[in-house]
Amino acid sequence: MKQRIIPLLLASLSVLAVTSASAADKPLKSIGVSVGDLANPFFVAIGKGAEEAAKKINPNVKVTTLSTKYDLNTQVSQIENFIANKTDLLLVNAVDPKAIAPTLKKAREAGMVVIAIDVAAEGADYTVMSDNVAAGANACEYIAKKLNGKGKVVIVNGPPVSAVIDRVAGCKKTFAKNPGIKVLSDNQDAKGSRDGGMAVMQDLLTANPKIDAVFAINDPTAIGAELAIKQAKREGIFITAVDGAPDAVVALNDPKSLLEGSSAQNPYAMATEGVKIGYEMLNGKKPASKVKLLPVPLITKANVKTYPGWVKE
Repeated sequence: MKQRIIPLLLASLSVLAVTSASAADKPLKSIGVSVGDLANPFFVAIGKGAEEAAKKINPNVKVTTLSTKYDLNTQVSQIENFIANKTDLLLVNAVDPKAIAPTLKKAREAGMVVIAIDVAAEGADYTVMSDNVAAGANACEYIAKKLNGKGKVVIVNGPPVSAVIDRVAGCKKTFAKNPGIKVLSDNQDAKGSRDGGMAVMQDLLTANPKIDAVFAINDPTAIGAELAIKQAKREGIFITAVDGAPDAVVALNDPKSLLEGSSAQNPYAMATEGVKIGYEMLNGKKPASKVKLLPVPLITKANVKTYPGWVKE
């Protein structure tokens, strides 16, 4: 099950070079970044990627990255503060892709370019995200193959944003091709966190005496689920997830870990592309499309040694 990881990741990065501003360009003075939860290293990497890309355009640019803790009112307040401070560019990881629309409209009317990152957001100028349907499909295809198309599985779900919805859809579509696989649960929201993953998995273990495999919508959820399984001393269960995060790399290198695969995202590349496209739009250059999907190769115990991790450009 080896994957061609490095070529895929390098391909995703080859288009991400950020050019220094020319004299005729409108200056990039400030960027606001509003993300789900900075307790998740994925969002920390988005903030760092945005800052590093922005400073290649203007070394004096101000980049402010804020955590919403997945609260819509918090995100609305953050964006309104960015508007009040006349921020040039907004990278937004929408808590609620539809409810955020009026606030994003207000931001655009104030002259701000709005780039949706990781999840779609109604009213954004452009969207940069992983191919999340493929991410779910890749992770669940591994499960289906290992189980030889027959077994009992659970999907540990997350916040109802486009990225999570698409991952679950990709996973369920894969399982549907294997009539011998029974999905015991697919609607429990673990909040995309380690604590949530542990709590939801504890409930699922109590409700289901037999579980063969788990698909978690991201790596923190998977790590939490693994803790619950080990605490319950349940055997014969393995896990796949999405992110390719540093914690997942550690787990995949550990023979005793239950995590066996993670579809790898690249938050640095996501943020870099968002800044690049946003800056071009700030200067009147419209991209050919409205969405950029980044590849998500599956990292497993078999190929993790060749995986470069969340690489920078």
